[in-house]
Amino acid sequence: MTLTTKTYEHDTIHVQICSFTGKGGVAEYQLLMSVTDPCLPFRSQLENLQKAYAKAVTEELPAHAMAVFRRYFLSDATNQADLVTEWECENSCCPLSIVQQAPLNGSKIALWAYLQTEMNVQNCNNGLAEVSHNGYRHFWEGGAANKASNSEYQTRLLLNNYILLLTEERCMLAANCIRTWFFVQNVDVNYSGVVKARKEVFITQGLTEKTHYISSTGIEGRHADPNVLVQMDSYAVDGLQPEQIRFLYAPTHLNPTYEYGVTFERGTAVTYGDRKQIFISGTASIDNKGEIVYPGDIVKQTQRMLENIEALLQEAGAGMDDITQAIVYLRDPADYQVVSQYIENHYPSLPHLIVHAPVCRPGWLIETECMAVIPADAPQFACL
Repeated sequence: MTLTTKTYEHDTIHVQICSFTGKGGVAEYQLLMSVTDPCLPFRSQLENLQKAYAKAVTEELPAHAMAVFRRYFLSDATNQADLVTEWECENSCCPLSIVQQAPLNGSKIALWAYLQTEMNVQNCNNGLAEVSHNGYRHFWEGGAANKASNSEYQTRLLLNNYILLLTEERCMLAANCIRTWFFVQNVDVNYSGVVKARKEVFITQGLTEKTHYISSTGIEGRHADPNVLVQMDSYAVDGLQPEQIRFLYAPTHLNPTYEYGVTFERGTAVTYGDRKQIFISGTASIDNKGEIVYPGDIVKQTQRMLENIEALLQEAGAGMDDITQAIVYLRDPADYQVVSQYIENHYPSLPHLIVHAPVCRPGWLIETECMAVIPADAPQFACL
């Protein structure tokens, strides 16, 4: 069981591929792609990205690797999303997320793609995509949205509809949902509505401070339609036993989120027979009292944020070298060079993208989410 990372350039595209193969036979691949020539028009950037993705899938990965999820990060979703959707409709059936979070290297588009081997991939009639193998059913959904009158109502409708979709698949939000993402237009104004609706819906599903919540990112992100204030991506798994799921807290560094009025888990580790997958929520420069650490200092906030992530990973038995993909969100684009150089100096092998997305609390200058994987020897559970 090995974790490997490969980085290369192909026709103005910077490609990062992180792969892990477990003893059960399933290999998983995280692809992060960014454009190195920001002067190209959007169509050319998109075409080069598509070609680089096709080359990576056909030449770098095994023939049976299937995409289970893709997310595009755009600089101007209103004028770019249709072109992306047009290509995706012709070439793919995997769940798709398109969000306006401009890549901060000056380009117009970046891509995160998650691929796995040995999986049976099919689209459910209800809009979820099912990926199944070895008794597990994985459900991905990308870009769920509606046009209710405000962010609270949109979030409430998103979650209630998602609960219905899971119910159709004999699943439950509390038992089966592993990860959510909420992309919020004008997060400084609209995030409070997301928080209120999520908390109230969670109570109806038995998700409280006495039980558990769901790992999540709530961050600035714009839909192509300006009437969409909130869009949601999600991931759920059917077939897990309760003891396969462990929530991460890192109490020396972080406090429970309900102590400052929100409802998500810091991280979730899912153990299979051959590996442990770790999902770290959007994490910022915060201490175990829920306070912002180093207000106004981007370098020290970056350092503390990464310390928090490392503490969460260590609780799951992993480390920074086990991260397979990371998305770094910056409130101020002017901080890009400083943060990029810091990561290059201190974590040169970290597979990541840096995008423009203000964090849910104005004093946080930076936030990062990530996924990691480590080998596991848990014969009581089926392999992935």
